[in-house]
Amino acid sequence: MKKEKEKKEIMREITPLTQSDCFTLFSRVKEKFDFPLHYHEEYELNLILNAKGAKRIVGDHVEEIDDVELVLVGPNLYHAWFTHKCQGKQIRELTIQFHKDLFDDRLLRRNQLSFIKTMFEMSQRGILFAHDTIERLLPRLLQLEQKHGFDSVLELFSILHDLSISRNMRMLSDASSDNEQFNHHSRRIEKVFEYMNIHYSRPITLAEVAKVANMPETSFSRFIKKRIGNTFIDSLNEIRLGHATRMLIDTTLSVTEVAYKCGFNNISNFNRTFKRRKNCTPKEFRGNYSGNRIFI
Repeated sequence: MKKEKEKKEIMREITPLTQSDCFTLFSRVKEKFDFPLHYHEEYELNLILNAKGAKRIVGDHVEEIDDVELVLVGPNLYHAWFTHKCQGKQIRELTIQFHKDLFDDRLLRRNQLSFIKTMFEMSQRGILFAHDTIERLLPRLLQLEQKHGFDSVLELFSILHDLSISRNMRMLSDASSDNEQFNHHSRRIEKVFEYMNIHYSRPITLAEVAKVANMPETSFSRFIKKRIGNTFIDSLNEIRLGHATRMLIDTTLSVTEVAYKCGFNNISNFNRTFKRRKNCTPKEFRGNYSGNRIFI
């Protein structure tokens, strides 16, 4: 019971990455870490420079970090960095997020991708890469935001391959069971989420979505709660918030315009839901993403 309560206190992040994107890269310089302990469905590769003494939490692992670090976090594994003892005023952070299905399972079974497949499996516990690996790949990671289109996708794949064959990588968390419960979506759930992703900007009813799943409403309510851990309304709001965060970053639309375009029928409900889920207001969120964000 205590474990369930602790899990609920960890924020589920709705990233701005859409199904049309291969990956997103976010680069910024800051003075402190202010994002709470969280998890999300995407893989995350996080490069941090000039933050010696900061504290890293990945799953059940807690550790002070050095001046340079590179960590790969698997889907739904909770993680965060905290300022802790860090005195640096020029913390450089480069975060790359990509979908867990960017590499198809059948592709990963090919001999040439066996090392990447193994690395992704290890990332379910979080991977810290060795200093010499980081030094070797640092210029390419920092230059990735200068590349565009297909070239940037090829370079990311190449970087992931080089990471996968590197030596002395270290798994961080002892337990990976906490994130396994989120990784068993059925085709029925996928169809429902695909439908909500297409129609999120207009009102969607439980009856409508239950019909897509070909189930009675009551049965569908129990089904989605058991499979996702969220109610239908919570799941729909998460999808809408994902699109809202993308609009807040990508456009100059007002917060009110974003709210209505994302299916929230009043601004108060949008602000309240956003604050509860993201731990900040939409305006604060837009300000926090003042760095360089690129979607590929």
